[in-house]
Amino acid sequence: MHANRHAVCSTKCLREGRHLRHFNSVIRASLEKGVPDNALSQFKAFLLSTPFRPDHRTFALVLAACLRSSNLDAAMEAHARLVKHGVQTGAPIATPLFHLYLKHDRVAEALLLLDEVLGEKADAVHGNLVIVKLLKSGEFERANRVFKKMPVKDLVSWNSMIAGCVQNSRPREAMSFFDRMMGSGFEPDGFSFSSVLSACARVGARGYGERVHRLMLEKRIQLNYILCSALIDMYAKCGSINAAEAVFNSIARDDVSIWNSMITGMAIHGHGSDAVALFSRMESEGLAPDGVTFLALLTACSHAGMVEEARKQLRMMTQVHGIEPRIEHYGAVVDATARAGLLDQAYETIRGMAVEPDGIIWRILLSACKRHHRPDLGEVAVNRMASRGSGDYVLLSSIYSSARRWNRAEQVWDSMKANKVRKKRGMSWAEVGGNLHQFKAGDRSHPETHDIYRVLDSLAKRAKMEGFLPMTELVSMDVLEEEREENLSVHSEKLAVAYCVLKTGPGTEIRVSKNLQTCEDCHEWMKVVSKVLSRVILVRDRIRFHKFEKGACSCNDYW
Repeated sequence: MHANRHAVCSTKCLREGRHLRHFNSVIRASLEKGVPDNALSQFKAFLLSTPFRPDHRTFALVLAACLRSSNLDAAMEAHARLVKHGVQTGAPIATPLFHLYLKHDRVAEALLLLDEVLGEKADAVHGNLVIVKLLKSGEFERANRVFKKMPVKDLVSWNSMIAGCVQNSRPREAMSFFDRMMGSGFEPDGFSFSSVLSACARVGARGYGERVHRLMLEKRIQLNYILCSALIDMYAKCGSINAAEAVFNSIARDDVSIWNSMITGMAIHGHGSDAVALFSRMESEGLAPDGVTFLALLTACSHAGMVEEARKQLRMMTQVHGIEPRIEHYGAVVDATARAGLLDQAYETIRGMAVEPDGIIWRILLSACKRHHRPDLGEVAVNRMASRGSGDYVLLSSIYSSARRWNRAEQVWDSMKANKVRKKRGMSWAEVGGNLHQFKAGDRSHPETHDIYRVLDSLAKRAKMEGFLPMTELVSMDVLEEEREENLSVHSEKLAVAYCVLKTGPGTEIRVSKNLQTCEDCHEWMKVVSKVLSRVILVRDRIRFHKFEKGACSCNDYW
């Protein structure tokens, strides 16, 4: 009796096995023919017409079909079924599901598979894909956690983190990752170098950038146009325009991006005439400019006060080169006009633009209104903005404060609080002894804070003896004069300069980078301090470079 029952069961299992193998073959055939949707339709028909349960091979094929057809719903349904049927989710099943979840930005589900299913079997590719997806969405901390947990890392893993640091405004961490990568025995490639050079450029870490450059030469890295552009950009943004030109003159200049980097470098140093001359040289060598070239050229004109040249180049851009100006090109011309104090003309330029002005255009006008004391036009600019950032509120408040209209300034701050807009904090960086130091406005977190503030106090007293008067009207609060002065005295670039004075010898050039545009008070203070100390102070703010020497600035007070 038992033997007969066993024979019947065996025959049934054999029949089911044959049927399932046949069905799996049908799905596989549809996949091989490139019709994954047919495979999914066949799977649905199979579920409706037979009592047999699909096995792990069926699910592997179905999920492969889901991946090829990018059908997330079908994949999630299949995922639920395999869990319900207790089918083991091994790598052949988990891998296509993992890729599909990532493709549809379902990072949480992909991470779950990575942790619970793939685990130690996951190779670097799986982790790299998650890291890239997280970094693109600005989730640096989560990406870093995935990186730390990865059982296997490769060069792509390290490169992704270095580039991600740069993209997410973490340049110091990018340099740290580069050092750790080297310490782990990985050989950097061109991508590694271009990313870390960009990090150096962000914070003005010239010493570190020079070491990276030497390492590239030692390892005989092939200099393509991307690396050449990155080197020029690094040296220019770290304050050494001469070193940038030396690189530019020593390489093959057969790509427009190399010329663009050099013209941009000249622009941020205020070398407008040199930028125009280099553009002419570029044309004579037969290279066609692009939109980036003209943006760099127009910016150079703006920073040098070359209003008519900017207008001329905008016309040439369309009429001679057939490049349609984008909003950033109009913005550079508006900037040039507004910086020159021609605010009404700048406003007319905005009204005559061929494209709809955005918040950046109105912000340019608002910034000029602050410098040239035009609260009336400043209000027009603010009211035209669809949305306002912290900088817009601060600018408008500063305009009112400069006019000593404290009530209006306070109203702006109240509006900012009501809209839950947080003021962006000023940050500065200084590279001393091969290490990069970061300072925030009013910062007291540095290990040498006591000595920094002692030096800062000494510099403030010496500046006053030279006739410097703090511009307390810039402080957007109706408080005592002493409080206004104290607020100005702890701006991040002043703390950075004080630290450089503390740690370097007489005559050493001081170099500081800042994330915001430097204020008028700091600008005047730097001029006086450069005279008092008989030292060059090089400050790169969000807009351009300022070289302070013997009580004057390279921008000629035009920025």
